[in-house]
Amino acid sequence: MPSLVRPHSRAGRLLRGIVVGCLLAMGLLWLADRIWPLPMPADDLARVVLAEDGTPLWRFADADGVWRYPISPDEVSPLYLQALLTYEDRWFYRHPGVNPLALVRAAWLNLSGGRVVSGGSTLSMQVARLLDPHERTLLGKSRQLWRTLQLEWHLSKREILQLYLNRAPFGGTLQGVAAASWAYLGKSPKHLTPAEAAMLAVLPQAPSRLRPDRHPQRAQAARDKVLQRLVEYQVWPAQQVDEAREEPLLLAPRQEPALAPLLARRLNSANSPPLIRTTVDASLQRRLEDLLLGWRARLPERTSAAILVVDSQTMAVRAYLGSIDLADERRFGHVDMVHALRSPGSTLKPFLYGMALDDGLIHSESLLQDVPRRYGDYRPGNFSMGFSGPVSASSALALSLNLPAVQLLEAYGPKRFAAQLRMGGMPQILPPLAEPNLSLILGGAGSRLEDLVGGYAALARAGNSARIRLQPQDPLLERRLLSPGAAWIIRRILSGQARPDRDLHAELVQRPQLAWKTGTSYGFRDAWAVGVGPRYLIGVWIGRPDGTPVPGQFGLASAAPLMLQVHDLLSNRDSQRGISAPVEQVPASVGVAAICWPLGQPMNRQDPNCRRQRFAWTLDNTTPPTLQAADQPLGLSLRETVWVNDQGLRVDASCAGAKAQDIALWPAPLEPWLARVERRAARLPLVDPACPPQVPASAPPLSIVGVRPGDNLRRPATSSEPLQLHVSALGGAGLRWWFVNGQPLGETRGQDSMLLRFEQAGRIELSALDESGETARVEFQVSE
Repeated sequence: MPSLVRPHSRAGRLLRGIVVGCLLAMGLLWLADRIWPLPMPADDLARVVLAEDGTPLWRFADADGVWRYPISPDEVSPLYLQALLTYEDRWFYRHPGVNPLALVRAAWLNLSGGRVVSGGSTLSMQVARLLDPHERTLLGKSRQLWRTLQLEWHLSKREILQLYLNRAPFGGTLQGVAAASWAYLGKSPKHLTPAEAAMLAVLPQAPSRLRPDRHPQRAQAARDKVLQRLVEYQVWPAQQVDEAREEPLLLAPRQEPALAPLLARRLNSANSPPLIRTTVDASLQRRLEDLLLGWRARLPERTSAAILVVDSQTMAVRAYLGSIDLADERRFGHVDMVHALRSPGSTLKPFLYGMALDDGLIHSESLLQDVPRRYGDYRPGNFSMGFSGPVSASSALALSLNLPAVQLLEAYGPKRFAAQLRMGGMPQILPPLAEPNLSLILGGAGSRLEDLVGGYAALARAGNSARIRLQPQDPLLERRLLSPGAAWIIRRILSGQARPDRDLHAELVQRPQLAWKTGTSYGFRDAWAVGVGPRYLIGVWIGRPDGTPVPGQFGLASAAPLMLQVHDLLSNRDSQRGISAPVEQVPASVGVAAICWPLGQPMNRQDPNCRRQRFAWTLDNTTPPTLQAADQPLGLSLRETVWVNDQGLRVDASCAGAKAQDIALWPAPLEPWLARVERRAARLPLVDPACPPQVPASAPPLSIVGVRPGDNLRRPATSSEPLQLHVSALGGAGLRWWFVNGQPLGETRGQDSMLLRFEQAGRIELSALDESGETARVEFQVSE
């Protein structure tokens, strides 16, 4: 027995020694791994901004100027992976990172040659060299082997392959097969042909010497070498390889990603992922950038422009152009005017009219007043410098008249309007300590193009405004801004489609047309056009980013033509793709009513109080009466009850046979724009001298219309004639005597107008005196 124990003891000691040695070696390797950890690539802030289909829009290089497009093996063509592994490392998925046979062969060649002749590198070893560059010496090779073992310990084969796909050099500043595929071939690496896959597989072997854009013959010869290897190992059939050899080396024009630069800058941050995905349509973005560059010569010096195109159903941004040209310093190309704060001009008017419809203040044909007004120190005017007098709500919006909008905002309330816009996703930015006032509707606050486009989405989304979506992961955030009926009516008005009086039996299904609105800020600083098409929302801004006025530049002349051109491009594009315009249902709340001016109420056309009949779009069968202006003279209502005798003459209520009669009258400020037969004096029956009506104590006071206190009148620049002004008097009784600066001028009867002529400039005091001794007075200025 003792002789049998000793051999076992020696074997046990040997076994224990081996185990201890292995454990010690493993411990040393573990310690070495901790002391010299694998240098995995850190975030070097290299970024690629992608279109919706993966096309690179813009790239941000790392500190060395290198840009890469990170992808996974699943996002690369299988042809490329087959060519790569066959040529570089056929046993990649079987060896532990090092191919012993290849190393023995490389060592013999290197020792016999006295220098490094062959590396015998596997794909894992090449990745190790990419992560930890070293000299091509025996010491460097040892270091490479160590890094290779670490790679195999810490990473899977798929992760190692992915590192190679994204870090392999492809010439110049390109790293990774995706960056090379887009730069050299203009396509995704997922759609490579066999010849293209073979060429990209060999390129990292000598990226500078084989660059296909500089050395196409060398690149083609190297490609054919890979193809030969593939047919030798029977990876690809001979026929496929022969066809690939015949394919010429065709390269796309070498271009770095250079689309949507301001959007890319907006989305890029230190926390952004290497791939920044957007909702942009790359082909549309490219066409619009070319279109906008063509517009540069048509715009004044130092003027920029911005275009935003959004899918109205998803609110995905399809094109984002923040300026004409990023590199144009004279036009402030670095300033993103999609996101910049500017005066919105008249672009807020559709929302006011829609809110007024929802609030029951108006219907589409409500009578509004386009007449001169003054609100303290604020005196708004129309862009045309003229006035139309009586105008419908739909016409006032379609013509973008300022005075009716101010009248409507006064009734709705500027603070309430600003609050509704803010809740609807369109905050209006005011100066510090300022409060919303009547100037808000004419651009007296700051807004952004992207917010305006999001607000106009309400016209295409049944009254819901929505925030634009720049990236696929952005949620769709929408808010109620208008009712579906109000949004539908406003869109009809802005699209210029048939009014109810021309289309009483409109079908319930409509194909939406382009609805659009322009705007011009004070001093011609901003020209706007916003369009709501069948599928897209289009926002256009033109102006100088530094806020300098550009005389003659306004929405209708500057921004609208560009917006319409974008709309035509989108329509033709959809038509070529066979995409038809969607259909929409007319909301159940929308109806049609025959109304009459001046009362704005449904009325039989034979009624003498129906002075003008119109057909209006209504909401919930509501027909609100004519909206009175806040400065309507006291006592001058729109409906007056008089007493008449059998001859139709006006008498006192106590007279024999007197019968009450209601008479509809036009708002008093409209008198100068009415035909003589429609004026208040002509509408009231003549007085019967035998039994005249007694003047009530609350009779309307005498007032002057046609000019307002504090007005500054100026002769038109195109006229050499003296300034002329028609004025008339409302209220009072009998004859009116007129005086200018205390000097008698003439007399009128009733509400006849008086013509004033001003030969010289200066301050004017105009006064009127009636038979009862009542006077009215107004002071204004006449300028050269």
